[in-house]
Amino acid sequence: MEQMSWSLPEDTLIWDRTQHPDEGDVLYPFALEELLCRLVGEGGAPMVHLWRHPRAFVMGLRDSRLPYARKAKRWLEDQGYSVAVRNSGGAAVPLDLGVVNVSLILPKSSGQIDFHHDFETMFRLMRDALHSVTPDVAKGEIMGSYCPGDYDLSIDGRKFCGIAQRRQARAFVVQAFVVVSGSGKAKAGLAQEFYRIAAEGAEAGSYPTVYEDRMASLKELVGLNDAQRFIDAVKQTVKSHKLTDTGAEGRTLRIPDETQIIEMIASMKSRYGIEG
Repeated sequence: MEQMSWSLPEDTLIWDRTQHPDEGDVLYPFALEELLCRLVGEGGAPMVHLWRHPRAFVMGLRDSRLPYARKAKRWLEDQGYSVAVRNSGGAAVPLDLGVVNVSLILPKSSGQIDFHHDFETMFRLMRDALHSVTPDVAKGEIMGSYCPGDYDLSIDGRKFCGIAQRRQARAFVVQAFVVVSGSGKAKAGLAQEFYRIAAEGAEAGSYPTVYEDRMASLKELVGLNDAQRFIDAVKQTVKSHKLTDTGAEGRTLRIPDETQIIEMIASMKSRYGIEG
């Protein structure tokens, strides 16, 4: 595979929260990133944010409009899942400790409208982080996967990573979920059952058709069974692709306080959430 050059701003910071997974409302990391994106747009340091959640199910906006989305949400919550609707693109994604979420939070250049470049940067980050275990990471939609898109990442035709984006006026967030360990089939089965309940009576094509054999974990694909090894590889890859000698003045880390995050969660629920 062609190895094209790419880079991140030299003052990009890494915030690894994977050692303390978010056990409460799964909207917490999304609210945090919404606020971090604002701060980056105001001149704060660019960031790579890594996080995990032990048991969650995150819908896309289109999923939340399905005829029986509320019923499916209750079904998931009865099984102990934290369920939420995210404000970035894409469709439903199940999360557990085997899924590592990686987000690039970067400033937007004046007049920058080509979002494909941002997806491409995330693809190259994932590809290079995994190069020591496999050279065969491909991009392109995997039909039958959950949260399908042009920047699905796969190995041998089975998807292990999906990418979505949230854009603001002066900054953006590119979010990737990476299925490192566990059963891809089981996660796909959960998404499949969600759509069976939520999409009853919906028009064909208004939601993804999920097949269990289209998803797999990196453990199943290439024998990578250590989430920490993947996390360390991502961090090392970020460090090795920072621009150097640009003369840019380093920026400090700015973090929202807990009150701001709680308020943002409430705002996101009010705007995007579904009751029941």
